[in-house]
Amino acid sequence: MKARPIAAALAVLGYVIMLVPILFVVASAFTSSSTLSFPPKGFSLQWFGKAAAYQPFTDALVSSLLLAGCATALALALGVPVALGLHRGAIPGRSLLQGLFLSPLVVPELVIGLALYQQLMIGLGQTAFAALLIGHAVLLMPYAVRVTGAALTLADPALEEAARGLGATPWRAFRTVTLPLLRPGVMSAALLGFITSFNNVPLSLLLQSRDLGTLPVTMLDYVQQSYDPVIAAMSTLVLAATIIVAVVAERTVGFTRIFGGIN
Repeated sequence: MKARPIAAALAVLGYVIMLVPILFVVASAFTSSSTLSFPPKGFSLQWFGKAAAYQPFTDALVSSLLLAGCATALALALGVPVALGLHRGAIPGRSLLQGLFLSPLVVPELVIGLALYQQLMIGLGQTAFAALLIGHAVLLMPYAVRVTGAALTLADPALEEAARGLGATPWRAFRTVTLPLLRPGVMSAALLGFITSFNNVPLSLLLQSRDLGTLPVTMLDYVQQSYDPVIAAMSTLVLAATIIVAVVAERTVGFTRIFGGIN
């Protein structure tokens, strides 16, 4: 009983530490001053218009959305069959393979980026988008394998066997029985993977080119060159879009169903 007030106080402290810097950035986006300042001086929406009209931001946003979507789809296309094989197949060295597919979580992203830069862009002459796509898909593989595998562990394999016993083909049994059971895990992996890819900086910083840049790296470059509230306004817009996606996901699917397979 005595531990509950302490735990509650620590939880509140954690929320304060996480939210207060975000509130500072959001408040600074509405300032009428020409430089970042807190508390904001006056009230103005001009910086949002300038952020939306700044072409490097808009181009980088399109590139980040396209890259995150393609990388997430590629990671799921590879990760879901891997998870099925690891959990349902009689594969020798299963623990070793699981560690291999989870290794991008522990290997520094700068090391992965440097290796991909040397092998793909210098060695094979691939474009920056191809290198970024492969690199981001590698980073997202652990989410696809681990989260989908967690949902697969909760699924009853007898249901698919019953469907096949009633005459369904292996593909139809997977599509109509197993895949719906995996949907919460697949959606969890897709959501986590998309956010991870969209916000990635270390790997994108090494693999992007002059003609192709992601939004986080472009915003980082802007901070190094300018100190006006445009960067705060852009950060606020990204935060607002994230909240909207979270609300839509909660209203349509529900976080309990989306993340239910991770526990």
